Amino acid sequence: MTIKAVLAVIPVTDFGPACDWYESFFGRPADTRPMDSLAEWHLSDRGVVQVFQDPDRAGRTAVNFTVDELDPALAELATHGITSTDPQIVASGRQRLVTVTDADGNQLGLLESVA
Repeated sequence: MTIKAVLAVIPVTDFGPACDWYESFFGRPADTRPMDSLAEWHLSDRGVVQVFQDPDRAGRTAVNFTVDELDPALAELATHGITSTDPQIVASGRQRLVTVTDADGNQLGLLESVA
């Protein structure tokens, strides 16, 4: 099996406020809105995040994102009122990790490689 792309799907309870929150998290509006209750952020050629309204599944998702530098990313999120856990050293000391939680309880991890 060859996997060519990743599509992360994040279900939310209340689509409008959730889209506002994810716009703050990603630092920009959604790239596309293919349906009334679906927004997509294209993070790379092969990485897409979809946020969609599905109250029955909301709050059960965990997605990790790799960032170049964790501290500036956290500072940017803080300007939008988004807070995270304290950084933890993981992967046998090779990465720093924080977790951000949306209003539904979906967890978004931010990972930085430690040189």
